[in-house]
Amino acid sequence: MSASSARNATHRADRSLAAAGRHWSWAAVLGVGLALFWLLRVALISTGNPNLVPSLIFLGAAVVPVAFVTFVAGRRLDFGVGPGIAAVTALVGGVLGVATAGVLEYRALLATHVLPVVVVGLIEEAAKLLMPLLVLLAVEDRHPADGLLVGVAAGAGFAVLETMGYAFVALVDSGGDLAAVSGLLVIRGVLSPAAHMAWTGLTSAALWSAATGARRGRGFVVFAGVFVVTVALHAAWDGFATTGAYVVLGAISLSLLVVSTHLLASARAARVPLAPVV
Repeated sequence: MSASSARNATHRADRSLAAAGRHWSWAAVLGVGLALFWLLRVALISTGNPNLVPSLIFLGAAVVPVAFVTFVAGRRLDFGVGPGIAAVTALVGGVLGVATAGVLEYRALLATHVLPVVVVGLIEEAAKLLMPLLVLLAVEDRHPADGLLVGVAAGAGFAVLETMGYAFVALVDSGGDLAAVSGLLVIRGVLSPAAHMAWTGLTSAALWSAATGARRGRGFVVFAGVFVVTVALHAAWDGFATTGAYVVLGAISLSLLVVSTHLLASARAARVPLAPVV
């Protein structure tokens, strides 16, 4: 084998290893995160030190969402945004979404004295889109798949902060029962990819595809349809609030996300912009 052939083979092997590492990095994030959560929980139980509670709540709320964002980022899609933008989107988008939704829901409750689940779904799904929209307006090199990534990241940030709030309330209401808090963190962590993250990933992907596609009129009609579907899923999730409903609605949400991902991958292969369809 010539020196040139050897270099090419080595380069191909390095690229394959890098791709495999990127593809499975989510598993490392999940494993390390769960191990750290377990260590914190053991330390808290052993010492009874309340200073460890915020760390436990944050880590418990963040492990699965961060792993899922890493999973999406490792797919073979045509991403233009990097990990830095995804991280900023999760942080700023989460705060912006939670704060905006909280204020609007409070105002709606004051005005109507009742807050239907459809209104909650409409407000929260719109609030979570604020950061993906800002990123869309800020970047010049737009790729439809970026909408999926920043949408999932924004949904992750929202889910983490919301779960932390629920965990704090559970801690107070239970009189400091760590088992109640841990149970809530596990349930909401497992469900987060099938709820906020999937819904915002779908709507953001449709928004970016509409903005970057050749047929923008049709693209924005598709975006409106996707948004209505996600609001309906959100409202049903909050309205039924049973394990069976969560399983069914979560399966539907993740299936739609998988379909959108495959459509984006097909568009990348064909080099033709294509809007996700639900």
